Parts: sequence; C-alpha cells; structure tokens
Amino acid sequence: MAHGDVTTRDNRGQWENSVEGEPERSASYSSRDEALEAGSALAAEFGSTHLVEDSEPTGVITDEQEDDDAR
Repeated sequence: MAHGDVTTRDNRGQWENSVEGEPERSASYSSRDEALEAGSALAAEFGSTHLVEDSEPTGVITDEQEDDDAR
C-alpha cells in the first residue's frame, strides 16, 4: 500500500476507513455504505487508491455500552 491509500473494512460489526501513513485521518462508521462513500471521497481527496476488504456481515456492533438501569 502507498501513503494515503484508504482501506474500508469491517471491524467486528463496525465499518472503518484507515489511511496508510495517516492514522489520524481514520474513522469508524455504523454502516458499510456510509464507510464506502466516505472512503471513496477520502481517496479522491488524496489522489490515492480506495481498497475494500469485504467480510461476512455480523449485524452486531461489539462496542460495550453501559445499561442506564445498571447504574
């Protein structure tokens, strides 16, 4: 991968874009479509390649959230 290349991938149910050599430009999205659109725009901005790593959808975002009733 070259500097500025954007990779869109599933990370345990949450889609993320990572930018080679610029981790501060990376971001997460709740939907694949949203991540693909943002990743494509980011790659166009950099004049770089947009790669998509497809995976089987799990439908689950594994980020733990505290239940309001548990407090």
